[in-house]
Amino acid sequence: MTKRIIVLGGGAGGTMAANRLARQLGDEIKAKKAEVVLISNTDQHIYQPGFMYIALGEKEPEHFIRRENSIVHRNVVLITDRIEKIDVKKKVLKSRQNHYPYDYLVISTGSRPDFNSLPGLAEGASNFYTLDGAIKLRDQLANIEKGRILITVDVPHKCPVAPLELVLMLDEYFRKRGIRDKIELKYTYPINRLHSLEPVSRWAEPEFEKRHILSETFFNLEKVDPKEKVAITMDGEEHPYDILISVPAHTGAQVIIDSGLGDEDGFIPTDRHTLKMENSDCVYVIGDATNLPISKAGSTAHYETETVVPNLMNRIKGRPETAVYDGKVACFLENSLHDASMIAFDYKNPPKPAAASEFIHWFKAVYNELYWLNARGIL
Repeated sequence: MTKRIIVLGGGAGGTMAANRLARQLGDEIKAKKAEVVLISNTDQHIYQPGFMYIALGEKEPEHFIRRENSIVHRNVVLITDRIEKIDVKKKVLKSRQNHYPYDYLVISTGSRPDFNSLPGLAEGASNFYTLDGAIKLRDQLANIEKGRILITVDVPHKCPVAPLELVLMLDEYFRKRGIRDKIELKYTYPINRLHSLEPVSRWAEPEFEKRHILSETFFNLEKVDPKEKVAITMDGEEHPYDILISVPAHTGAQVIIDSGLGDEDGFIPTDRHTLKMENSDCVYVIGDATNLPISKAGSTAHYETETVVPNLMNRIKGRPETAVYDGKVACFLENSLHDASMIAFDYKNPPKPAAASEFIHWFKAVYNELYWLNARGIL
């Protein structure tokens, strides 16, 4: 009897998982003992870390977009459909017109910035967390000659170091244009340091001081007045801006919320080592969809597939699961337009940023191109 594995979500984690499963279960798929199905709500695959480079005018949007069917392994059954309900009791996914039963399910539905979370935010703020937002911000940055750029951050959000990277890159962006002295850069964060990871905060502090980047901690945005161009905090302080770049708190996918599988923010309670949804033996969760206290980043999903894929392979082959996830994450930290640092950490070992160098920046640029091999399950 054919065992069906459905991977829900065609982003980085879901595509990697489906492709790796298809490669490792090739004989079983050929013998019709297994089937790997990838369900995505779009036929496009977008490399989301590229949004920052679009906003800074470094790359064109098309550079980071592929057709999903061009990067999916031939042994994967690719379906484009919008799933509206996950019924874990009946082991079926439901869209408006179709039902998809499964034996094993991998949920990789990601997270999304909620621009409707605060009054005026959607109308008054720019962003680099969506494709349209990055394109709009690119044009705003290109046209500004003087004024204040205010960056606000709420948590949780994916790519946790990205707001820091952006402000550091903006510093050089405006220096290259010869107008840095006319641009005030102000970065804010909701707790008492520049980043939730203390080593990253300590790494950034001297860079801010050296480059005269302003910062304010315990900054919690409450609403935005888009007409007056003012950001208003919970303590009533008003902060005028010429460009407001906001990173709102992210939530889980709507299907997770509608299916009653998530916590109050829509993230799925997940075992930190097996990556199984709590109280389920056949549902696995990877990437941003989990509620795990680790970075919501593409590398997280990548390392999580290294646990989920071999365990599913073993189950199909009738063997016990032996792989465990240790919380591994690795992130690049762009320090400017020409150098970068990086961090790697796990549940037991805290991050320690490497010394910034042009080599790491170059390596990041190379990875941006190699990503497509990674998504194909080759790297």
